[in-house]
Amino acid sequence: MQVLKILSWIWRSGADIYLDKTDGRIAIKNQNLIPKEVMEAAEQDYQKIDKWFKSWKNAGGDKVTIMKMVHHFCGWQHNEQIEKWLCAENDSLMLFNDWSVVLAKNGWKDIYEDYRQFENDESNKMAHELYVRAVNFAKKGA
Repeated sequence: MQVLKILSWIWRSGADIYLDKTDGRIAIKNQNLIPKEVMEAAEQDYQKIDKWFKSWKNAGGDKVTIMKMVHHFCGWQHNEQIEKWLCAENDSLMLFNDWSVVLAKNGWKDIYEDYRQFENDESNKMAHELYVRAVNFAKKGA
């Protein structure tokens, strides 16, 4: 099963799965909210889930920001700051849309497939610009 599909089910259940910064291991908050069949799928694909989380360990701010944007837009993890920013700055919202179009042209057709394999110089430049805009918005205190 696709890692992002399992993670999205967990996040949408109201639980949280993440890489604990203290010990580098996967942790889950509110595990009791996760349906049994989802938990079983997660247990079967634990190694893939662990590998996915660890693949983000050294990601820069631009990569983490775009990941949070994707997760927010897919409805997996609500992010109030991203929502405020993109509602306030239509140009940034359109740039995010343009970024997703570039990835779609590169073959990204399934939200449950890790989009990073479809990135290129153009999409990376756009992601960096989105990060700069997000930081500037946050500095304004909006």
